[in-house]
Amino acid sequence: MAQAPKPITSPVSQSLYPTLAFFLLAFGLLLTASFFIYEATSSRKNRSLKRELVTGAVASVFMGFGSLFLLLSTGVYV
Repeated sequence: MAQAPKPITSPVSQSLYPTLAFFLLAFGLLLTASFFIYEATSSRKNRSLKRELVTGAVASVFMGFGSLFLLLSTGVYV
């Protein structure tokens, strides 16, 4: 006979959602701030496209996951 399906559960405990949201958003904001400071203080000749893309992409990933866990911690299940 077929077994009853198991419910889908999160790999992360729900009690960790607020903590994860805080740290991911904080780190993402720090990277975003460093990106803006780099853009404001470096001259056009000294800028590195690779550094800009890497910093922007990493900051975006941390801010995205931070926003996801913030929504999950407030009860908005996406």
